[in-house]
Amino acid sequence: MYGVSPQAYDRAITVFSPDGRLFQVEYAKEAVKRGATAIGICAKDGVALVAYKSIHSKLVVPSSLKKIFQVDSHIAVTASGLIADARRLVDGARVDAQKHRITYNEPPDVDLIARSVCDTMQVYTQYGGIRPFGVSLLIAGVDSTGPKLFEAEPSGAMTAFKADSIGANKKEVDEILEKSYKDTITVEDAIKLAIDAIKGSHEEKISAENIEISYISSKTKKSVSLSDKEITKYLKG
Repeated sequence: MYGVSPQAYDRAITVFSPDGRLFQVEYAKEAVKRGATAIGICAKDGVALVAYKSIHSKLVVPSSLKKIFQVDSHIAVTASGLIADARRLVDGARVDAQKHRITYNEPPDVDLIARSVCDTMQVYTQYGGIRPFGVSLLIAGVDSTGPKLFEAEPSGAMTAFKADSIGANKKEVDEILEKSYKDTITVEDAIKLAIDAIKGSHEEKISAENIEISYISSKTKKSVSLSDKEITKYLKG
């Protein structure tokens, strides 16, 4: 009986390596690390998402690089990694949110949508002929129990956070968040903290063109995207 070559573990999503690893899932996580930084922070009065956009050419139209997506009026998502993969997951989340509203005549809880997204991601780690999603998502929203933030990983793992980052420079950004985050933080201060974290971990110049910001207020439970003019005020502050 012939042994299985190391390359077999490397290529097949359905085959565990002898030490219990799925290499294709790990490679998907590496794709996330190559993506631009995205940050989510829960505040006492809402939740904020701030995403950095890598613009490699002056010929690119910055507004065409979308990094924050609205799933429902009270839920938004940002992504790092393969954004095309993220759009597929966001479309599914939007359908699930609308199904819930039609079935129960009420907005879905944030964790319900996050769990649904993670279930989809997990399925893509279990069958041959498909690959894992090469993207991580930060799913943020405000429901009846308050502001919530979840990270969805390529493996399908779902974790709740008070503040979290995905993408490039995650280690440096998380260190800044851990040092400065407080439970009493407001949405406005959360946005400022996220911008400071991006500035502190990037050598490139940060401008309104390569930053995208959205927040959901606990009061209105509505997702709001900031304009370039509003973003510029935060960058100067």
